[in-house]
Amino acid sequence: MIHQLLKDKPTKLFVIITAFFVSNALIAECIGGKIFSLEKFLGLHPVNLSIFGQSGLAFNLTCGVLLWPLEFIITDIVNEYYGPKAVRRISYIAIALISYAFLMFYAAMKIAPADFWIGSKKDSGIANMQDAFSGIFGQGMWIILGSLSAFLVSQIVDVTVFHRIKKVTGDKWIWLRATGSTLVSQLVDSFVVLFIAFKIGNGWSWQLVLAICLVNYLYKFTMAIVLTPLIYLFEKQIERYVGHDTARKMKLAAMGKEEDAFMNIPAAG
Repeated sequence: MIHQLLKDKPTKLFVIITAFFVSNALIAECIGGKIFSLEKFLGLHPVNLSIFGQSGLAFNLTCGVLLWPLEFIITDIVNEYYGPKAVRRISYIAIALISYAFLMFYAAMKIAPADFWIGSKKDSGIANMQDAFSGIFGQGMWIILGSLSAFLVSQIVDVTVFHRIKKVTGDKWIWLRATGSTLVSQLVDSFVVLFIAFKIGNGWSWQLVLAICLVNYLYKFTMAIVLTPLIYLFEKQIERYVGHDTARKMKLAAMGKEEDAFMNIPAAG
């Protein structure tokens, strides 16, 4: 039964998409502890923005933002072909596994290290491997809570906005519902994570939270526009893989119109 189920192309595709979605989210969380300068990466001088009375702001971003735009593209693809219930399902799976990963990170940090291992990298400039390990994997609880909450809320917002736009546009203008839903959900994501992690968790002022939020959103806004063509590339590859007729039925089913998928099929004989 399972073998027959996995031979079904839409099912196999969903399994592959879910695996990549969860893996990408977990990697983004793991590398999110490193902050990089976007201006330096592009060979530019810091922009030194002034927003809400906060000066000297630059595009200093977590490495996690390099991968998060892909999550929202995948969300839109799943929404297009499998519907909002499928998006919520893979989002819950991702959150559960990320939470599990952080519990394992915490346990690993608390396990007593071997004496020889602590100083094993002194020649490489790492005085204490236990401190280094804890520094990499030991994100603050408020940051973890903020990140997971922002991910869940933004996913719900994304799928809701996407589906409402699709009800109006139908199969036309996939760029509008994909980009529109991402722009809205990314704004929510940027605000929620900063509000929980730094306003509640660290007592930042509203001005600083909103200023950092806007800087992060400017990056995410730009990436949402730049990556829009990927939606069409993925759509083309999916239709090539499952076939045009199957893809059409999947889209109808995603909109809750399973019966309509068979209306245009001529009767036998």
